[in-house]
Amino acid sequence: MAHRVHLQIEAMKLGLADAHAHVADPELAPAPVAALLSPAYVASRRVLLTEVAAEAVAGEPTRGGTVYLCAADTDGWMVSLIQSNYLGFGSFVVVPGFGFGLQNRGSGFTLAEGHPNEVGPRKRPFHTIIPGFLTRGGEPVGPFGVMGGHMQPQGHVQLVMSSVDLGLDPQAALDAPRWYWDAGRRVLVEPEFGAEVVDDLRRRGHDARAVGDRSVVGNGQAIWRRPGGRGYVAGSEVRADGHAACY
Repeated sequence: MAHRVHLQIEAMKLGLADAHAHVADPELAPAPVAALLSPAYVASRRVLLTEVAAEAVAGEPTRGGTVYLCAADTDGWMVSLIQSNYLGFGSFVVVPGFGFGLQNRGSGFTLAEGHPNEVGPRKRPFHTIIPGFLTRGGEPVGPFGVMGGHMQPQGHVQLVMSSVDLGLDPQAALDAPRWYWDAGRRVLVEPEFGAEVVDDLRRRGHDARAVGDRSVVGNGQAIWRRPGGRGYVAGSEVRADGHAACY
């Protein structure tokens, strides 16, 4: 178990390091997607996965005000939705006459000159708004999402692996303990992993610590369509105040 978790963490660190370096507004600074996904490049990154935790270039995560929800109806229509003001209240600007605050995702830009995510007009910043949707063989399985800033891609990977690799239903996949790579070698893990996993991660060079505030590992929802379209199976994050409901 610990070896599997270790490799997941190291792979995620490399993926996020690439994202932070290359992802920006695709209309003005397209990411080199083909090169990033090429077998040769993937192989060059894979060899960096060793038995010891390594450094990866990444920024400190920021926490914000984000909500994820998903819905499905009897006709097979499904929606995966994330809404976020970011950093609590957002931009502190409320639209006159409408009463809702504007987001401040512009803080995701960088001031580094020449960087693909450099702040500029008519650009969208790097962000973590990632409503997920799972398909199998071109057919829809269902919407899912684990919100929580820097935790979103990490939570998505763990939720999908629990669902696809372990065959867990949405609720069990969401209930499964999660880990969160913070920065450098620092990894936060939920206590359900047990002391043995934490100790093994530390032996491999990770600065592994138990999660104090559970919100750091995100909050999620998921709906899977049953084979043949015969209804749905839904799950809601046990770490938050949401719930799965039928109507």
